Amino acid sequence: MKRDIGLAPSIQDMEAAAQAALRKLPAEFAAHLGNVVIQVQDFAEDELLAEMGIEHPFELTGVYEGLPLTERSIEHSGTMPDRIRLFRLPILLEWCERGDETFEHLVGHVLIHEIGHHFGLFDDDMHALEEQVR
Repeated sequence: MKRDIGLAPSIQDMEAAAQAALRKLPAEFAAHLGNVVIQVQDFAEDELLAEMGIEHPFELTGVYEGLPLTERSIEHSGTMPDRIRLFRLPILLEWCERGDETFEHLVGHVLIHEIGHHFGLFDDDMHALEEQVR
């Protein structure tokens, strides 16, 4: 991704990085994402933070909103699509604090974690999936 030195990656830059990470997903996962919507915004809204018990907006880098595939039944057809939201400013802060990985890798890491929730995966499984996407 080409950008001017000194400018933080934009929402569009993060969307592009997320789409690039999606293209690297193993086919067996990508085929089951269905209509999951990926959105990027600067921060989570106060209501979501309160619902999750998070005090500071920089503490939430992403969220999966939907029903994991492991909990679905026919009764859930016709509902709104699941959504993954990535929060740009918390991700940028983490990127600056870590300093040991690329922006694209960190965006992919957060996205894969949230995709893992869609599949009902545990953290170890999410890490294994992330290794496949690297």
